[in-house]
Amino acid sequence: MIQAKNTGATTAVLVDIESRADIEYFVTHFYARLLEDDQLAAIFIEVAQVDLDKHLPLICDYWEKLLLGATRYKRHTMNIHRAVHSKRELTAADFERWLAHFHGAMDMQFSGPRAARAKRIAVQIAANMQASMPVEG
Repeated sequence: MIQAKNTGATTAVLVDIESRADIEYFVTHFYARLLEDDQLAAIFIEVAQVDLDKHLPLICDYWEKLLLGATRYKRHTMNIHRAVHSKRELTAADFERWLAHFHGAMDMQFSGPRAARAKRIAVQIAANMQASMPVEG
């Protein structure tokens, strides 16, 4: 994000995602939002027992692959999330909240074609995961 001066007042001008550093900035703030959400924080902390020091760089690798074409990320995300789902059913409401936080964090930090693409990909991810992990009963 770039700060620009506009008639004496400081105004934030949002720019697009251009680098790994931008992705790290976004992911850090996005996860801060997730961990402040009681419903989602429990999934990450209690169920998945995520170690953020290990997890966040992997998430950055994932988004760097999708948005900037990097090749570092080699994991299979669906299997990882299926394992979490087997411990605690991930619901449509969970995915909706995750998406709301994703879009909110992105809209506060970045604007442009890559930011828009990230939001579209997030919608696809949520839809694919929901389809792959149907709610029983």
